[in-house]
Amino acid sequence: MNEREQLIETVTRKVLQALQPNPGDRCPDCTGNCAAHCSDKVRATVAAGASKVTYQGEGARVPADLARFIDHTILKPDATAADIDRFCAEARQHGFAAVCVNPVWVKRAAQNLRGSDVKVASVVGFPLGAHTTEVKVLEARRALRDGAREIDMVLNVGALKNRDHELVKQDIGRVAEACHEVGAVCKVILETGLLTDEEKVIASRLSRAARADFVKTSTGFGPGGATVYDVALMREAVGPEMGVKASGGVRSAEQARELVEAGASRIGASAGVQIVSGKEGAGGRY
Repeated sequence: MNEREQLIETVTRKVLQALQPNPGDRCPDCTGNCAAHCSDKVRATVAAGASKVTYQGEGARVPADLARFIDHTILKPDATAADIDRFCAEARQHGFAAVCVNPVWVKRAAQNLRGSDVKVASVVGFPLGAHTTEVKVLEARRALRDGAREIDMVLNVGALKNRDHELVKQDIGRVAEACHEVGAVCKVILETGLLTDEEKVIASRLSRAARADFVKTSTGFGPGGATVYDVALMREAVGPEMGVKASGGVRSAEQARELVEAGASRIGASAGVQIVSGKEGAGGRY
């Protein structure tokens, strides 16, 4: 185990030990919090998970085809209709997983991508997460009616820092329920640049408990972006079955592969074309 892996193991162990055990997560060997007490077992499980790769290299294989991991993302406020059309055409051409747009562009993106395998993703409570739950649910339902099949919501960061964990869980759970009613996917943006390591783990575990489908690192508009360290920490916290999306400042194929190797099952990037073509993308915001 190298120095970076040892650091991740130490931080994850301390953070998870500080949390209250979840009775539903108990196993005969560790009586809860398996990631803290049975890290080798958890890592082996993650390594065996479909399309999931553990941080350390045992059996890990970074896929050469990165396109299916990428949400081609355009969330900048000055995006035009022509920009949306171009991103959708690029997503069709390269076979990206989804195109992620602001709610006002969902219907146009859905029309552009009709008949393709590329999904339409949109954002809720973006970029601050400080909307009321009712507004987030309404925003999600409207985007879903317009054709979105993936919703990236920003969690209530202030409530998390206030340790109002039930409010955070309910906020996520109601948006996730709205998504699941129509077979859509719910991703929870943690905005890791604003959180301590303990808060990242708590937010990840609350997202899992609220039945979200993914946890996601960043909006791309907050401090910092996706890091190998945060992705590995989040993967340890949610286990092998839940998705982890790395977003914010991902500009190159090498960076994307490192994030997948750390446990990311999806990459959010505005530089998707540069990534799949092996060129370094410009800019870090969406």
